[in-house]
Amino acid sequence: MIRAVAVALCAASLCALTGCFSGCVVGPRAQIEASLQIQADAWNAGDIPAFMQYYWNDPALTFSSGGETRKGWQATHDRFVRRYPDKAAMGKLDFKVDQVEMLGSHAAYVLGRWHLTREEPIGGNFSLVWRKLPEGWRIVHDHTSVLPP
Repeated sequence: MIRAVAVALCAASLCALTGCFSGCVVGPRAQIEASLQIQADAWNAGDIPAFMQYYWNDPALTFSSGGETRKGWQATHDRFVRRYPDKAAMGKLDFKVDQVEMLGSHAAYVLGRWHLTREEPIGGNFSLVWRKLPEGWRIVHDHTSVLPP
């Protein structure tokens, strides 16, 4: 059973990494969840550029957090770099997906929770809007909140 789950996750990860979903046997939900796991793995390796690969690289990307909304991939990237300048600040990221709601064949709404294990732990909720673009599933809107400790 564990091996079957590992094989399915590897297949979904490969599909997500290559952007080649047409030949994959996994559905959009599994592709999105695999992409989130790849993001967490990149974060945990201290690799913000790899983490950012699943955000739409476009000026129309929106990221809302802390009462502010930033527009664009570069502004989102720069916020992560500024807020998490080193591996100690980044900690270990865990995502828990609570809901994936398909909004047609090329869009999805994802609700979940995030947690950073570090010297001062932090966590909260997120809602993401994903779109299936030519390069694969990408986050086009991220609304992340921080829960009080």
